[in-house]
Amino acid sequence: MKQEKLIYSDDKIMEIENKIKRLIGIVNELETDFPGRHFTLDGHLVGSIGEVLSAYYYGIELYVASAVAHDGEVDKKKVQIKITQQDSILISHKPEYLIALYLNKNGTVYEIYNGPGELPWETASKDSHNNRHMRVNKLMELDGQVKDTDRIPAKHKIAKMKNEYKNKKH
Repeated sequence: MKQEKLIYSDDKIMEIENKIKRLIGIVNELETDFPGRHFTLDGHLVGSIGEVLSAYYYGIELYVASAVAHDGEVDKKKVQIKITQQDSILISHKPEYLIALYLNKNGTVYEIYNGPGELPWETASKDSHNNRHMRVNKLMELDGQVKDTDRIPAKHKIAKMKNEYKNKKH
């Protein structure tokens, strides 16, 4: 089920990027105030950020929130969207296509993986609930194997993830 068509303008994306930077600033303050505690942005908040940014970067038409298996579609391709600040992502259902993004602690978003979902699904480690866990490094490696013709074309420029962009552990 598709959600109401939203307009993802450059101004709207700049606005969300500024808000993300403010959120990250708050996280940094909390981590300074409470040494040893980690206040990572995750769950629905980061998931929705990833979905909105993917809609902008790739022209994905989003489904209603919390749709099963896929978050939206573009050019008749169903897409699951993942975003992380950690070293891995979790996939609960085999996606037709997968877009995986990385949110750096400075607020910059990078593309980790863009392509068919079968290879990440089949190579990920499986837990007792049939969820699949995929390391960012492995996704970056798999992304290097995806042919350009098998990618979701970007409508707006997004940088590829590199190891040096990873958030440093405390």
